Order: sequence, then structure tokens, then C-alpha cells
Amino acid sequence: MKQYILLFLKGFGMGAANVIPGVSGGTIALITGIYNELISTLKSFNGKAVKLLFSFKFKALFSQINIGFLFVLFFGAIVGIVSLGKFFKWVIELERKVNGQTIKHGYEPILFALFFGLILASVYYVGKTIKNWNFNSIFSGIIGCCLAIILVMVKPASESDDMLYLFLCGIIAMSSMLLPGLSGSFVLILMGNYYLIMIDSVQEFNFKVLGVVFLGAIVGFIILSNLISFLLKRFEDVTLSSLTGFIFGSLVTIWPWKTIVREEVNKGDEIKEVIVGYKDWVFPEFNTFDWMLVLFIVVGFFMVFGFEKMGVYLKNKSENN
Repeated sequence: MKQYILLFLKGFGMGAANVIPGVSGGTIALITGIYNELISTLKSFNGKAVKLLFSFKFKALFSQINIGFLFVLFFGAIVGIVSLGKFFKWVIELERKVNGQTIKHGYEPILFALFFGLILASVYYVGKTIKNWNFNSIFSGIIGCCLAIILVMVKPASESDDMLYLFLCGIIAMSSMLLPGLSGSFVLILMGNYYLIMIDSVQEFNFKVLGVVFLGAIVGFIILSNLISFLLKRFEDVTLSSLTGFIFGSLVTIWPWKTIVREEVNKGDEIKEVIVGYKDWVFPEFNTFDWMLVLFIVVGFFMVFGFEKMGVYLKNKSENN
């Protein structure tokens, strides 16, 4: 029972991470020790699984696709997306007064600071899994870092509720959930559909939109899990170093001291603000609020070490029992 509770919490963390633009659920899976099992499980959705399904051999099918692991993990992820989606939206919309002036989205940097610390620590944990640091692994790490930084500079597309485009959003954005360092939410921002999918549709339970995105996500998961499994098997160090570089480069996206560019868009009778990019990266001035952000970076950083210690403790305890 304990392992399922822990697995639910890991899924919850993955779901929560994907609500924040710039944070990857794949990173959370990696630092909590379930990444390899997740990839192997998703890879099990193959021809054999389809054959078992149509043969009505459900017991063998559930064993083949590791149904217990998947159900608990994805249930946790859904709860994380829905519940923390509302909480994060509340935090993002809070106003802060500075020298008598009201700043919109004044406490949003706190969320970025917390996840900045989480991802900074995860760079170390992913990097230490690389067995040989040679020219190929170093070069691939640099390439991964550069790609992540370039991604931030891409101009976002406009919002679209076209069914085929939503299906494509599901494939690309939810596939990115499996790539540590690549944020599904940020990909949705670049595709112009972050608010439509992650905020509006989730809060309003728009099953028409969410259903199409979910179908795309299933396709994306199956394709990418097989690709990642192949790369890890054939080019493990190069693949891991590329992911490490990508994770490190993604820190640019969630640097707390930057300006988030928003535009107002008309959605029926409502006017909503949509994130369209970032600019003006600066260093902290170390005023009271900046020190608060530093504190949240430190908290996020050491949370990863807490996850690691807890994972080792539970693993040793289960082995001894």
C-alpha cells in the first residue's frame, strides 16, 4: 500500500509540474526514480497488447501493460493537474504592492523560483547517471542546452480549437512530458493553446477539447516511449547527456527574475491574458522579495535531495522486508 501512495504522490508531482510553463513532468519522473519504469511500461503498448485485448485475455493484458503502475501514476497526475492548476492560477493572478504601485501577477515568480531549485538539483542527478563523460557526451550536452535556450526565443503561434490541431498539441506537448527538461506547458505556449487546454478546458471540464488532446497524448506516449527506449539502449550516455544539457538550458525559461510577456485576447465575451514569451532577464537586486525567491530556490533544490533520500530509504526497507 505504501508504494502505491508514494507512486500517487510522484504522479501528483508530475501533473503539477506540467501546469507550470517551463517545468517538465519527465524531470519529476527522473528525479523520483520512476522514469525507466515509465518508459518500459509505455513501450509495452505494442502489437502483443492489442492481440491480448481482442482475445479478451484481460488478466494477461493488465500484466503486460503494468496496469497498476499506470493507473496510480496517471490518477495522481490528473489530480495534480486539476487541483494544483486551480491553486497555481490563484497564485499567478495575485497582485502585489511595491512602493504604492500594484503589480499584476506579483507572486508568480515564487512558483518559478521553487521549480528553478527543483530543476537545478535534477541536473546533478541526471548528470551523475552518465557513465563516461567524453567528447560525444559533452558535445551532445552542449547541443541539448543550446536547443533548450533557442526554444525560448521561438515566437508563439495563435490559439486554435481545430480538432486536428488539438490532436497534434496532445502528441507534441504530452510527449514532451517524457523528455526531462522539455515542458509540455511551454510547448503548448509556443503552439498557442496553453490557456485553452491547461487553464480553460481543465477548469471548465471541456471534455470535447480534453478528449481530443488525450487521444493525441496516447499516440505521443507510445511513439516517444519506443524511441527513448531505443536511444537509451543503443546510445545511453549520449542520450542522457543530451537530456542533462536540455534540462540545464531549460533553466532560462523559469529564471524568476525576468519579464513575462502577455497579450490580451478576446474569447467570446471575455478578455484573457495569454503568455506569448519572455524578455529582460536580470539578476536579483536582493531586496526583501528577491531574498524570498532565493529561499524558494533553496527549498526546491533540497526537496530533490529529500525525494532521493526517501526513495533510497523505502527501497532498502522493502528489500529488507
